[in-house]
Amino acid sequence: MAANEKKLVEQITSMDEDFAKWYTDIVKKADLIDYSSVKGCMIIRPYGYAIWENIQKILDSRFKETGVENVYMPMFIPESLLTKEKDHVEGFAPEVAWVTHGGHEKLAERLCVRPTSETLFCEHYANIIKSYRDLPKVYNQWCSVVRWEKTTRPFLRSREFLWQEGHTMHRTAEEAEARTVQMLGVYADFFENDLGIPVVKGQKTDKEKFAGAVATYTVEALMHDGKALQGGTSHNFGCEFAKAFGIQFLDSDNKLKAPYQTSWGVSTRIIGGIIMTHGDDSGLVLPPAVAPIQVVIIPVQQHKEGVLDAASAIAERLKAIGVRVKLDDSDNSPGWKFSEYEMKGVPLRVEIGPRDLAENKCVIVRRDNREKAFVNLDELESAVKSGLEALRKALYEKALKNRENRTFVAENLEELKKIAAENDGYIKAMWCGDLECELKLKEDADVTSRCMPFDMEAIGTKCVCCGREAKKLVLWGKAY
Repeated sequence: MAANEKKLVEQITSMDEDFAKWYTDIVKKADLIDYSSVKGCMIIRPYGYAIWENIQKILDSRFKETGVENVYMPMFIPESLLTKEKDHVEGFAPEVAWVTHGGHEKLAERLCVRPTSETLFCEHYANIIKSYRDLPKVYNQWCSVVRWEKTTRPFLRSREFLWQEGHTMHRTAEEAEARTVQMLGVYADFFENDLGIPVVKGQKTDKEKFAGAVATYTVEALMHDGKALQGGTSHNFGCEFAKAFGIQFLDSDNKLKAPYQTSWGVSTRIIGGIIMTHGDDSGLVLPPAVAPIQVVIIPVQQHKEGVLDAASAIAERLKAIGVRVKLDDSDNSPGWKFSEYEMKGVPLRVEIGPRDLAENKCVIVRRDNREKAFVNLDELESAVKSGLEALRKALYEKALKNRENRTFVAENLEELKKIAAENDGYIKAMWCGDLECELKLKEDADVTSRCMPFDMEAIGTKCVCCGREAKKLVLWGKAY
């Protein structure tokens, strides 16, 4: 914010003063969530849910363009089904919520409230996959899952959250790998082009990969405060799940084979990422693609003749070109309205009053930088379209600059520890591949491996921790 700009919203803690409190202030004051009587669970209010609906709409369309079909699985998993894949159940055991009674009767077998649905999909696939002609199966479901987290924060980590989980079966390992990489690309494109959030695509280390996966790929984003956020993941399971669940198909060579499986997902955590990447001390700053309101129209001196009619005409013109518009003709003051929609992160504000009307113009204000433009009403549609696009690009460039400024290089352990102690951000450093070194960096520097980037060049030949020959470049950092 420029030094001469007045902060319109005074109730929000400054992010520089207390980033965690700033975040909590925003999710409450912008009417995104409310707390429920179930500890660790949140009520997503209409404005917050509208953001999720827009995320869902965009991604669902992208998924279906790649051949994905939506299904819905039960929310309960019998304990015997969950335990069929050993690594999988061990990975989720500490977070599982169990149902032990139905009414007053104790169940013969405990039911897990789904933390994820690999086992349910595998059970179903075992029933419907018999021949190579039945493949591929490319399914996705939109649902909620439950993980009994000890420490919770709205959107970022709650005991119940919304997400999508894709689960696919393929004839060959090559097809499964191609789907795993393809869906990661869908996520990366969505984050960067729709949300204005730059991401690093890479592979998780074995320690950080999904329980039971052969390989986990991720899109990692860096928040305003320098902490990383895992945006979305795509997993290649190989055929181990299929073997554990007895899934077989008769191939064209008349041999029984196990199919290869993938899984991929993103959740309402995305909303937390949007807040922490683009928000400022006045509230949300929403990317136009997912903003419930893309343009708010504020009539000034609306009691004057013709002002409300002109504002209504502007709203109809913008709706006609597909813009999500709200005309606020309430009796609140213009100043209150400016503050309210700044807090809600509406990308563009259109102001029109008697003087503007007389000169056949309006004022358009961008949320991200508060730039004002006086626009001839005859050019309204093109000005709004270009304003939304300019804001989208500016959000991305600002976030990218923050990431560049917070990316450091370390060549030895002491250097990495010093950087981690003094800065928040990514640390690029080489790694030998040994778990012992990964654990030591966590213990000594309080950083975890975020990913092994696909498109970053090596910065040396020695492991940052032990000094032996390095195998991979890793981004290290602190994460949500």
